[in-house]
Amino acid sequence: ARTLNLIRRLCEVVETPTDVHRVCRDPDDDAILAAAAAGGVDALVTHDKDLLVLGTREGMEIVTPGEFLTRVERRGPA
Repeated sequence: ARTLNLIRRLCEVVETPTDVHRVCRDPDDDAILAAAAAGGVDALVTHDKDLLVLGTREGMEIVTPGEFLTRVERRGPA
């Protein structure tokens, strides 16, 4: 329950745009990319290989959870 409350405080729900373009080798992932772009995310954190192979898209980095944590740790406290 604590984790869910934290996620609700930190996250913003966005609607997936209706004009989703085909960019990923798995067409089901195109909606994920479109929603992330609509939300203005800096990073998309995933284990999905079809997304990871893209590296970046529309200014967002697409990284594994481990890569994301490493980058956050390097930045240090805010």
